[in-house]
Amino acid sequence: MNVYIPILVLGGIAVAFAVFSVVVSSVIGPSRYNRAKLEAYECGIDPTPQPPGGGRFPVKYYLTAMLFIIFDIEIVFLYPWAVHLDALGVFGLAAMALFVFNVAVAYVYEWRRGGLGWE
Repeated sequence: MNVYIPILVLGGIAVAFAVFSVVVSSVIGPSRYNRAKLEAYECGIDPTPQPPGGGRFPVKYYLTAMLFIIFDIEIVFLYPWAVHLDALGVFGLAAMALFVFNVAVAYVYEWRRGGLGWE
């Protein structure tokens, strides 16, 4: 149990800091609201009126976000391979070549279907 005490102490410090930051910012921070602060920010463009209950976003935004996350996570798997390249040998090279091939096939598939085009 003595091994876990530093981890628990660090976790307690992190939680205490998070709670302290939120409480202090709500107490000390300015609370003057105006119309400009409460409006939605759309890159300097006047926001379009939304129907009651919020508007609907096209599914293309979510698909693009999911594609980014998927390919980003796949690329993160390359880092451990790059760090231990010398220790993995030929098996590691073959496994990573197969992995990169799979990622390339998925990328070409999405490219051909038009998932990467922004129209």
